[in-house]
Amino acid sequence: MNSTAPASTFETIRIGSRKAACDGGGGALGHPRVFLSLAAVAEVVCPYCSRTYVYDAALALSADGHEH
Repeated sequence: MNSTAPASTFETIRIGSRKAACDGGGGALGHPRVFLSLAAVAEVVCPYCSRTYVYDAALALSADGHEH
C-alpha cells in the first residue's frame, strides 16, 4: 500500500490589503461573507472554507509606488 499524504485542497491567496473578505467563492455554493483582519498577523485562515489569505506588501503598492 502506498501511503502518501494527499495534496492540500485549500487555497492560498496573496493580497495587498490588511483586510480580506471571503465568501467561499462558487456563488450560491459559497458561505456567508466574512471579513478577516491581517492587521496584526501576516496570514489568516477563513473559519468557513479554510482559504488562507497572506498579506503581500509588494501587492499593496499604489500607482505612485507608496504602500497604502
